[in-house]
Amino acid sequence: MSDGQRILIVDDDLDFSESNRDLLEAAGYVVETAPDGAQGLVKARSWRPDLMILDVMMTHDTEGFEVARAIPDDPALKGLKVVLVTGIRQEKGLAYAFEPDPTWLPVEQVLEKPVPPEMLLKVVEQALAG
Repeated sequence: MSDGQRILIVDDDLDFSESNRDLLEAAGYVVETAPDGAQGLVKARSWRPDLMILDVMMTHDTEGFEVARAIPDDPALKGLKVVLVTGIRQEKGLAYAFEPDPTWLPVEQVLEKPVPPEMLLKVVEQALAG
């Protein structure tokens, strides 16, 4: 299971962060939250999570993409796994889906909000196992 692995949820939606914090803590994970990308990066550098669950649209529409692309270049965060969770397609009426890409979108997986709790748990477990 989780063995107390650390997960950082970076999302400006307090309800999303708190409900998923409760879900993940019940599954044995240690969870912290941050309300935006800048604070998420600061917390990730100091707290050293095993996984970041990252929203896209926070202080601006592409913030999560920028954070995801900054992580591999940051020596303090190298190796941090990221699961992107977003509602950008629905919000912006985009006809295409985002997929992980080693250069443009270096994340483990992209999930569309709302994410069923059992799906989030499964994806987190898979990301941490890989």
